[in-house]
Amino acid sequence: MITYEDVSLQQEGHSVLEHVNLRVEENDFIYITGRVGSGKSTLLKSLYAELPIESGEATVLGHNLRKLKTKHLPALRRELGVVFQNFRLIDEMTVEQNLRFVLRATGWKRKACDARIEEVLQAVGLQDKRPYFPHELSGGEQQRVCIARALLNHPKVILADEPTGNLDAETTEKIMQILFTARDQGSAVVMVTHNLNLISNHPGIVYRCENGTISDVTLEYNKAIELDMLEPEAQLADTVAHETAAEEVAAAAEASQPATASETPVADEASIAPESEAILPESAEAKAAE
Repeated sequence: MITYEDVSLQQEGHSVLEHVNLRVEENDFIYITGRVGSGKSTLLKSLYAELPIESGEATVLGHNLRKLKTKHLPALRRELGVVFQNFRLIDEMTVEQNLRFVLRATGWKRKACDARIEEVLQAVGLQDKRPYFPHELSGGEQQRVCIARALLNHPKVILADEPTGNLDAETTEKIMQILFTARDQGSAVVMVTHNLNLISNHPGIVYRCENGTISDVTLEYNKAIELDMLEPEAQLADTVAHETAAEEVAAAAEASQPATASETPVADEASIAPESEAILPESAEAKAAE
């Protein structure tokens, strides 16, 4: 679906990323991580042809980005769903009008628009927000409207730029569930994020932007997740081992203690009886002598 081979990217004449190699297959969920200014958003913008490819080979959904003409941009972007970091909703339009504007611009008929708007709003849990303007919504609700807009044209790839940035944990989880549902329904997802906790809870393929290039670091995160899963079992094994050792030490200490008066063995009746029988005859003879 997406292939980058030895790609270089620039912004305002300055090199941002070089030797970029990236592959996105069907139903992939890919994270792009890295520090602020490391090139994450630059990479994402290049995927929907907002930034040009300086060198290398770049193909997105069969379109050669180095040879893509401006008149063919709409065809590419109709196959992509883009979730922008700053929302990019039209303030003067309601939620429904924002969505209808995109559908009409991409050739949908009126009746089909109504049904599709209902579907995507239901998918993001905002059916009751159709008549609201963007400023009447919370940040999380605006982000979900952006995701609904990205889903409108049944995109083959969803590109999401920090979709959970500055959102609380509960809203973040809702956003992630929506994106993973879209993945399960057939869309690949490429998501820029600085929230590494998401990767533990929602594993995927992980790339890191660092030192002017990107690298696949999925194995690093998989190992960390495996260690987290094994940690409770290891802790339990350590606890059992410590308890067993303590019991063995206590038993050894008890065995080495000398017997006390109360613990002195008492002879049983069988061992006493013969001595008693030997004494009685001697006592009888002594009385007869007297």
